[in-house]
Amino acid sequence: MHMADALVSPAVGGVMIAASAGVMAYAVATAKKDELNEKKLPVMGVMGAFVFAAQMINFTIPGTGSSGHLCGGILLAAMLGASPAYLTLAIVLGIQAFFFADGGLLALGANIWNMGFYTCFIAYPFIFKAILKKGITKKRITLASVVSVIAALQLGAFSVVAETVASGVTDLPFAVFAAMMQPIHLAIGAVEGVVTAAILCFVYQAKPELLESTLQRKKLPSGIRTKKLVIGLAAAALCIGGLLSWFASTNPDGLEWSIEKITGRTEIAAGTDDAYAAAEELQTATAVLPDYTFADSDESNAAAGTSVSGIVGGVLVCAAAAGTGAVIVAVKKRKRSVSRI
Repeated sequence: MHMADALVSPAVGGVMIAASAGVMAYAVATAKKDELNEKKLPVMGVMGAFVFAAQMINFTIPGTGSSGHLCGGILLAAMLGASPAYLTLAIVLGIQAFFFADGGLLALGANIWNMGFYTCFIAYPFIFKAILKKGITKKRITLASVVSVIAALQLGAFSVVAETVASGVTDLPFAVFAAMMQPIHLAIGAVEGVVTAAILCFVYQAKPELLESTLQRKKLPSGIRTKKLVIGLAAAALCIGGLLSWFASTNPDGLEWSIEKITGRTEIAAGTDDAYAAAEELQTATAVLPDYTFADSDESNAAAGTSVSGIVGGVLVCAAAAGTGAVIVAVKKRKRSVSRI
């Protein structure tokens, strides 16, 4: 569901960047010390890397000619809490846009909003947590995951349509675009929901205290160790990004598929406004591995480029997410210390 710059006007893109940045500020301010502390920082880092790697793998939606990938918002929120999850997903999408040219820079705010806000601050608190309110079981985790992911993707898909139509830079009609986007993302959401449930059930089996503490916004018990789980998730992220990414579906994703059904092509040319040219120039300068491969890649080294992208991207996201969390923890600790003086 990564929007390209060609779908948004500079005005709409700017508004969505401001909106997403505002939510980031809110997330920093509201991240409780019990859900964002030294013990959770490694989890924040590896989960960011895991979601980055998972987003590289597009899975085929049978009978449609389309594909989808995990957004990861509900997965992150269940493991970290709403605010840390939103910040982590924003880091994932930012690194994808700047270093891998995945999603436009002008559309970055819209992408963060569409994939992060609805999952972390709408579907997670009002659906996922509500279903698990009476206790965590594997059946409830599965139900909560599937329903909340589907709801979040439906909201995100509709938001893509609204932002595109509000921009007025394409000839995509609202009703037809929505009629394409909503059903295909229903299917994608169902698959992501099942995958999310499987991962969370595994985590609950291995370390139930992690999900319980996040759900209750409480600290992990002092005797609980997460080292083995963190190492396992890190290894999974490296394996997914470095190896399994070779087998990603080549079918257009849900957004590209919807556009192709209406226009006959998967991409739309960007406008002639200076903002589009500036965004493209900046992205070209920062994207060291555009489209997750070497800049001069051909078929002989395409797989190697994908592996390098998956590993480098995972490491960057892990460091950036854990580092961001560490800075927030340090600043909040200092403020608390000063307030006691």
